Amino acid sequence: MKRFDLLLFGVVAALTLFGLLIIYDASSVIAFNLFGDKYQYIKDQVVWVFLGFVLLFIFYFFDYHRLFNLALPLLIIALVLLLLVFAPGIGFGAKGANRWINFGLFSLQPAEFVKLALAIYLSAWFSFKEKGRLLAFSLLIGTVLLLIMLEPDMGTAVIVLMEAIILYVLSGGSIRHFLIGAPIIALIGFLYIKLEPYRAARLTSFLNLGNSLNDTSYHVKQILIALGSGGVFGLGIGNSLQKYAYLPENVTDSIFPIIAEEFGFIGAVVLILLFVTVIWRGFFIAMKAKDNFGKLLAAGITSFIGVQIVINLGAMTALFPLTGVPLPFISYGGSALTVDLASVGILLSIARQSHHA
Repeated sequence: MKRFDLLLFGVVAALTLFGLLIIYDASSVIAFNLFGDKYQYIKDQVVWVFLGFVLLFIFYFFDYHRLFNLALPLLIIALVLLLLVFAPGIGFGAKGANRWINFGLFSLQPAEFVKLALAIYLSAWFSFKEKGRLLAFSLLIGTVLLLIMLEPDMGTAVIVLMEAIILYVLSGGSIRHFLIGAPIIALIGFLYIKLEPYRAARLTSFLNLGNSLNDTSYHVKQILIALGSGGVFGLGIGNSLQKYAYLPENVTDSIFPIIAEEFGFIGAVVLILLFVTVIWRGFFIAMKAKDNFGKLLAAGITSFIGVQIVINLGAMTALFPLTGVPLPFISYGGSALTVDLASVGILLSIARQSHHA
């Protein structure tokens, strides 16, 4: 067990268990109103936590080098799943977004699986030096981004783009390529936002935040009320007022304001430090890995988890426009949690097969 990265595992386990506590705390009223059972959300999440930790240990004992040969099949499966989202009778959605596939017993959000499949595929591809890969790389990432943005899921598209760029640069690719491409990416992103009224409204309310709170959206107002109500020490666990159906998406994307309201500024800072520890540990494992594939895979996994944390917390503190991105290990949801815990299992496997203690 001396090669088991106890710090990474301990922090991730603590975050996940804390997530269970907060989901029950934040969801009991809404769950009772929707399902007549205040335990509905927590019961679902306990199942996903159990499944996630089973996957974590499977991948911990699995030799990560075998993922090298599985890279292409995993990418193909990920792309097929992204296409199935649009298939009538199989794909389904909510609030105008088709993001899930119905498998009968359970539903899956393919965009979550894509983040891990892409990290494995790009790490395998970039393990060897080759010239002129920019065009092939751009076509692949462009295809994946197009499928995700058609769902539409702007938040996950940004995560996938950042993950891909980080891996490209870490593998020795020139950052200049992206500095040239940045204006084109920004223009496509801007047009994409403008095409849909609700995305345009989110951007407008974000840009007007400094002028007057009257101009900003209901959702952002409720987030700011929750953050402000918490003060330094918080209202105490269970004492959030915003969870009583004032704050939209309070068990999924907007769970952080409930934490800040109940645990205060100090609690929010402790939570952020735990997330920083996960990211630091992930990159530490990447640096210590014995081979290029291990280095890139650890960096890719850490990148998509890290970028997702930054985007969620940025949106929940009004630093970024609102995006539908869950907070890793904490937010309610099966696809994101199981993929994130499986990814941590791969990180632990890389650490186990490296020389550090």
